Amino acid sequence: MKINLTTFEELHHPVYVLEESRLRRNLQLISQVSQAADAEIILAFKAFALWKTFPIFREYISATTASSLSEARLGYEEFGSRTHTFSPAYTDDEIDEIARCSSHLTFNSLSQWQRLADRAKTVNPSISLGVRVNPEYSEVETVLYNPCAPGTRFGVLNSQLPEQLPSSIEGFHCHTLCESGPDVFQRTLAHIEERFSKWFPQLKWINFGGGHLMTRNDYDTSLLISILQDFHRRYPHLHVILEPGSAFAWQTGPLVSQVVDVVENHGVRTAILNVSFTCHMPDCLEMPYHPAVRFARTIEEDAEGRIPDGQGEHIYRLGGCSCLSGDFMGRWQFDHELKVGENVIFEDMIHYTTVKTNMFNGITHPSLALAHADGELEVLRQYGYEDYRSRMD
Repeated sequence: MKINLTTFEELHHPVYVLEESRLRRNLQLISQVSQAADAEIILAFKAFALWKTFPIFREYISATTASSLSEARLGYEEFGSRTHTFSPAYTDDEIDEIARCSSHLTFNSLSQWQRLADRAKTVNPSISLGVRVNPEYSEVETVLYNPCAPGTRFGVLNSQLPEQLPSSIEGFHCHTLCESGPDVFQRTLAHIEERFSKWFPQLKWINFGGGHLMTRNDYDTSLLISILQDFHRRYPHLHVILEPGSAFAWQTGPLVSQVVDVVENHGVRTAILNVSFTCHMPDCLEMPYHPAVRFARTIEEDAEGRIPDGQGEHIYRLGGCSCLSGDFMGRWQFDHELKVGENVIFEDMIHYTTVKTNMFNGITHPSLALAHADGELEVLRQYGYEDYRSRMD
């Protein structure tokens, strides 16, 4: 089916639409940065895991990163290469299979390394082991996403490391960013080196984690390349790895929904949709952030949910179709009165969205689709009752 990529007027049910041309644009930029900076940039499944698109990814990158057994298997069995794997804690019943599927395995603590490193090496002798380190510095302001907040469960402090690392520890992993610019990475790197550089001669690789939002329009990729090139000059023996998630799928497609009703209460008009914030756009409520809606402008509310006078007509909250009272966001102004059946298009709803959805209330899950450059829509997955039922089976 051919579709209009501006209005999606041919769609009459909720769909996440990944646009191939936008995805390839991001992949091409990431590939260029990787080559210029001499850094391996790999896909983090925690942000994007639509495995039917992996053939496209394999044209540009050769590896992925996992945080669980299922993600490790996805990388090994569907992407076609062993994963770089990190988990806050590996379990006895999963570590063997995770090691089998992984090229790199990072431990969150020295106690986990001590208990499971030999076992992982026995299963996969070629595996490269590392530990996650905590530089005790992060500029992430949202506490829910700050991996270096006081009391964090992530990473080993420099004071906890022995002067001589065990011979099986070949790398450090450090993740402190969240949709950050290169200037933040530059400041963070100074803290990483201050606390951990004395161990660098003992290592083979260093993984600077995710959060490098290099595909954002205002991101200075030349600065990132310069930072990494300078790092290579200081430590030429270290293989550098970045594992962004959002950067790969940033601005690659919307969630297309439809209006099913319009209700009003105390002067607040809510357009109820056939999608849900809590089910299908959870980061909007968790982060929280206010998504952009195509053909509408955001209207700022005060602390009590009121809007200033003189804003004009056609102002709506958008409400989800779950039974959660707080399943709504507001407000947006459209240039016309919303009608039942028309599309409401939420921008940039692929990364960290398709991987986090749920089936609370048994609400019909949006389909997954890939829009090719010629406008042809390929439906990758449709969901139904059996998907809901099988989760309780």
